[in-house]
Amino acid sequence: MSENIKDNYKITFIRGATTASGNSANEIEDAVVELVNELISRNNLIKTNLLSITFTATKDLDSCFPASIARKCNGLDSVAFLDCQQMHVTNDVKFCIRIMAQVLLPPNFPVKHPYLRGASKLRADRC
Repeated sequence: MSENIKDNYKITFIRGATTASGNSANEIEDAVVELVNELISRNNLIKTNLLSITFTATKDLDSCFPASIARKCNGLDSVAFLDCQQMHVTNDVKFCIRIMAQVLLPPNFPVKHPYLRGASKLRADRC
């Protein structure tokens, strides 16, 4: 990382979540693509400033890996991705995909956490 980037940007973590409409690969893909697009657009991210994304999915989503979908969209094939299973909690949001993205942003940049679809009730204060 160059000194210029170190001086002008800071590592920031952005949270977000969405829900798929079901457990098919197509339904998961639609939700993941929408969530990643919203993460990028709401925070005016350029691809080189997106360092990594950790995905978690509730246990009712097992048709595909969200990271494999994200890796193919928006030319993000050089971003570090990780999939994990979300801890099971009774009455949790169904078909939920959560993210934690590590990004480089200018200091004092107002972070916008994307909480979409049925996951918007997880953090109504951030929608």
